[in-house]
Order: sequence, then C-alpha cells, then structure tokens
Amino acid sequence: MTATTLPQMFLNTVDEHGSKIALMTKIAGQYQGFTYREFGEKVKNFALGLASLGVKKGDRIALLSENRPEWAISDLAILSLGAINVPIYPSLIPKQIEYILNDSEAKVIITSISEQTSKIQEIINDLPVLKYIVYIDSPASFAKNMIPFADVSEKGQKFEQENLSFYANTVASIKADDPCGIIYTSGTTGNPKGVVLTHNNFLSNVKGGVATLRIGSDDIFLSFLPLCHVFERMAGHFCPLCVGATIAYAESIDTVAQNLGEVRPTIMTSVPRFFEKMYNRVLENAAAGGAAKKKIFNWALKTGDKYSKVQDKNKVGGFLKFKHNLATKLVFSKLQERVGGRLRFFVSGGAPLSKEIGEFFYSAGIKIIEGYGLTESSPVIAANLEEKIKFGTVGPALKAGGVEVKIAEDGEVLTRGPHVMKEYYKKPAETKEVIDDNGWLHTGDIGFLDEDGFLTITDRKKNIIVTSGGKNIAPAPIENTLLTSPLIEQILIIGDKRKFISALIVPNFEMIKNYAEENKIQYQNEEELVQNQKINQLISNEINRLSVDLARYEQIKAFRLLPKVFTIQEDELTPTLKIKRKFVEQKFADLIESMYQD
Repeated sequence: MTATTLPQMFLNTVDEHGSKIALMTKIAGQYQGFTYREFGEKVKNFALGLASLGVKKGDRIALLSENRPEWAISDLAILSLGAINVPIYPSLIPKQIEYILNDSEAKVIITSISEQTSKIQEIINDLPVLKYIVYIDSPASFAKNMIPFADVSEKGQKFEQENLSFYANTVASIKADDPCGIIYTSGTTGNPKGVVLTHNNFLSNVKGGVATLRIGSDDIFLSFLPLCHVFERMAGHFCPLCVGATIAYAESIDTVAQNLGEVRPTIMTSVPRFFEKMYNRVLENAAAGGAAKKKIFNWALKTGDKYSKVQDKNKVGGFLKFKHNLATKLVFSKLQERVGGRLRFFVSGGAPLSKEIGEFFYSAGIKIIEGYGLTESSPVIAANLEEKIKFGTVGPALKAGGVEVKIAEDGEVLTRGPHVMKEYYKKPAETKEVIDDNGWLHTGDIGFLDEDGFLTITDRKKNIIVTSGGKNIAPAPIENTLLTSPLIEQILIIGDKRKFISALIVPNFEMIKNYAEENKIQYQNEEELVQNQKINQLISNEINRLSVDLARYEQIKAFRLLPKVFTIQEDELTPTLKIKRKFVEQKFADLIESMYQD
C-alpha cells in the first residue's frame, strides 16, 4: 500500500524490514538495538495504552524528552491515533513549557528523566487542560495522574484484547491533510508560534529527501540533534524510518565524537557549530604537531582540493592520483576514521555553513551536504546533491518533494508546495502575513538563484544592517568567516543605523589561556583576561587576517571581548543555538555604546 500518512509509512517499513535493526541505544556501555518488528509492536502497545486513557484523534499530546527510543515510540504512537504531537525542547524552563502546554491545550505530556518531570510538577497547578503525566524514568516525587511509560504499554496490550481491530482501523482513518504536529518555533522575540504541520507536509518532504539523498535501508544514522527540532525529526527520524535504515542515538552532545567511532554511521545530520568546532580542533592539532606536521597537513589539503575539483570532471591524472593516495594515507584517513570510517556524508542545516569549512572537509574526503528550510516548510526547501555540491549555496529546490522556489522583487526567498505548513496554531492573522493568496510562503530570508538553480541565502531579512551611510550589510557571512578562526567561539555583529560595524566576541578561552601562559600574561579570571591589551591585539590581528576580502564598510572597526559564552540558560541563545540578537544587544547595550563613543 502506498503511504499517504506517516503511520502507514511506518507500518509499510515494519512489513518490509521487520527483522532489521531499527533503533539502537547505549546500555551498560554497549550499543544494543531492536528490530522493526519489535519497534512496531512497541508503538502499537503504547498507542493503544494512550487510547485507553482517552486519547483520540485531534488531541494534542506533548513530548518532553531527550533523544532516545521512547521518543520515537511515543511519536509514532501519538500519530497512529490521529493525535497531534507537540514536541518540547528539554532545555526550556518551566515557564516556557507552561506557555506551550496551555497554548496547545495538551491533554497528556510524556516526560523522560526526573529533571523534566519535575518541571511539569512545578507548574501543574497552572495547567488546567493537562490530565496525565506519563514518565519514562522514575521521578524524584510522585503525584496523582502520573503513570509510568511501561504501564501505559501494558494497558495497551489489555486494551487490544477487547478491541482487536481498533489499531488498524484508527490508522486507516487518518487522512493526508490531518495535522500531525504543532512545533513551537524558537523565536528570538516574544512567545513562540505553533507551526501546524500535516502528514502530507512531512511525508512529501521525507519522500523528496530520501530520493534526493538516495537514502536506503543499508544506511546507519547517528542522531544527536534534538528530535523536537523539525530538521532532525524529518531528516534523522522520518527519513530513515521510511526506508528501513537504522538509527543510533548519541548519549549526549559531549559524547558525539566517541559515539561516531562506536556507531560508525553512514549519515549524520548536524548544525554548523558542530563542524566549526571540529574544524578548529583539527587546525589546533595540526599546529600543535610542529612545523613538519603542519607542512604535511597543508600539502595534503592543497592536494585534496585539486583532486576534488578535477575528480568532478573525471579527469584525474596519474600523478595527482598518486599524491592524493599519499595524502589520504598520511592525513585524510585519520580524519575519516574520527567520523567512523564509513560516512557517506553529513547533512548540515539550521544555520549557514561557512564555505571555507565545507571546502576544507570536502578536500579531506568528508562530504557535508548543506540544506535550507524552515519549521514552516516541514522543513527542507533546498539541498545540495551528493554528486554535485556548490559550497556557499544551499543547493537547488527539493523538486522530488514538489518544492517550488522563487525570489521576490526585494530579494526575499519564497516557496510553494506540499511542504508549506497548514497554519500557525490559533493565529490566522499571522498565518496570512507569511502565506500569500497564491500559496507562496514568505521565508523572511534574502537570497538569490544562480544559473543552475542553486540557492544562496544572504541573511535573514530582519538581520540586514543598514549603516547611517546607507550601506546594506548582511552580518551572517561575515560572522561565518570569522568563526573559522580557532580563537573565536561566538560573535555578534552590530551596526544598524550606525557609522560602522562593530562586534561582541566570545573568544575560545582554551586557546587564549594557552596564549596567555606562553606569553607570561598574568590574570586572575576571565574578566581580567578579556580586558588584557595583548589578548585584544591577538583577536584584532585575527579579525584583520580574515577580513582581507571584505569591503571596507564590511570590516569591523571596534569590538569587545566577553568573559562568558552565550547560553540557552541565560536566554541568549535559542534552543537551536542561534544568538538572540535583539536580546543580546539590549543586555550589552552599555558595552555596545562604549564602542561608538570611543
């Protein structure tokens, strides 16, 4: 049966790949998994257990959990009932969770560890619609209407004995245009909006992604980006489930490097920050190895770059092939082994990837396929192709998913197709602002299409800086260039309605502390360190080195070093690790003003 809904897609995969390992997680120090047949049984039992609690089609069920098998089981169980999954970032504080639960009118919430369950207990009296808390791990304390995850599955087994055809009939009753998710956008200002996505929204994008990236049942995914984010849910969850691939869950963001070696995935989705850190670590290791090692490293990169460019034209000469084999043996093989040794490609999304970083890894035989999209577009609008990557672009429109792209007169990227959301939940006016009468979604991004139809994103429309001299500056490309420096951890460029652009910079404290030690710079704490003149000169030299190709009006004329990294906890970052520009500018208003007064 051709699937028109996500539960039917999953059941088709269970029928076709029943004996294949579906999900893997680390237990007692070893990765262990279960088959698609077992997975299907777990989903059915949990779905029927939810049905026994009164969950029915159209009900909103919230999911507050880290990536783990129970997340996938819960998601598919919710969708199998025709209910709507409301995924919540585990990093959110109770007050933010309270808003989402009340706005979505969630009837049940599924929580993971004790810390997440405690957040709900803290706000339970302010959640009038919520009926049940289903917890996966035992919480620190208990209250009424709290049910263990395992007990819900047991209820499902009993429910099935009295309702034999209930599950099959319920799945069959779901329509392609029925809502399946309300995903609250991690907005940089105000309360988040709930993006309503249908089965067809997701499924069209999944089919397009699978066809474009040639994902198959032999692929193994390592999942570490939050599943509550639409990018990971589509690309790292639904896509592998569509074809019977295997998903292994990383233990945490801190263990990804180790888990890459253990799982040895063929595909992994990530965000540019991950690649920036990997890139800087590689450069640090090369520099620390002495002059000879650095020379070999730089030679290998140049060789890899030449080989990659010629290889695309199928004109590799014998001598270049020999040099590339030697470069692979001496340098590239070590990098490739660090990511497991059998990686087909990484997929990068969520923010712009630096062109330099993409080319760097490609030269080393590691492909990063950059894509682009929004929560409102389910999410993928465009993606580079495995056989043709244009670094600095996000690739052509995902035509296999029915995606159309055009550029408006003011440069805004517009998209239309089955991937465009149904609406913002309970916000018709806001919906009408972004989806016009012809069905085009206005993305809020500025970009252009080249002669091959590859899309380049310049920046968010609202982030464009217009200086007092009338110069238009897109901060993102400049920030991405400067983030290739191993000395710079985070950066925010400022300058709207001002004479010149400036920046708030969080340095890489490990690097500058090493520099301070080598140069006998005395300091008591990070506050003293970032005010040191020699440290500031070091960063200034780095900015100048990386700014040679920028126009004069794009060059940073002043900056301030910050003593602490931006964090989600301080409300300076969104859950997807994007800097909240307006909030940070307000928080450091006096410091910013001092740069322009000086």
